[in-house]
Amino acid sequence: MPSLLLIEDDDAIRTALELSLTRQGHRVATAATGEDGLKLLREQRPDLIVLDVMLPGIDGFEVCRRIRRTDQLPIILLTARSDDIDIVVGLESGADDYVVKPIQGRVLDARIRAVLRRGERESTDAASFGSLVIDRAAMTVTKNGEDLQLTPTELRLLLELSRRPGQALSRQQLLRLVWEHDYLGDSRLVDACVQRLRAKVEDVPSSPTLIRTVRGVGYRLDTPQ
Repeated sequence: MPSLLLIEDDDAIRTALELSLTRQGHRVATAATGEDGLKLLREQRPDLIVLDVMLPGIDGFEVCRRIRRTDQLPIILLTARSDDIDIVVGLESGADDYVVKPIQGRVLDARIRAVLRRGERESTDAASFGSLVIDRAAMTVTKNGEDLQLTPTELRLLLELSRRPGQALSRQQLLRLVWEHDYLGDSRLVDACVQRLRAKVEDVPSSPTLIRTVRGVGYRLDTPQ
């Protein structure tokens, strides 16, 4: 049974989501503020965090940043607006996905399960791209022999690219493969995740040699020459 931490300040929304997600088979701990949520995170080890953007005190963006400094747990943001800036800031803060309010419990449950599937192990061989080694069976990635700390979404994105080395994958293809949805506008999920992934796997993230941009298409994973 997946364990979730729901951080939402609106009592009615928090109660409704807690009830709905519990009925869907999740264990749910809740907090009404970012501070309380961070405290609960230290006390418990949830499988995933559902995090509202507009919180009293420290907002959801800052909570997300603080979590990402030490932890790679998957995070889904709840936002009351489909505003581009809010979504981009949230993704750049380290969120794996987002849902715009009003939220249907079944939709959120589907997103949660999709995110959790990204961390499931695979029974395939390891692949090497220069100093980068992707062990699909162990679900680990090393660079120069050192383990890289990737979120489940970053790992799944890298796995999908590594299955098709040298082949360009469109943003919509990656949305279907990694996020399991391809709603209009969600290409921002791909771009933000690629940016975070490059910061971890590239020697010079601003001049990538592994994860290359294919203009007008999407991205591909190359083997360094």
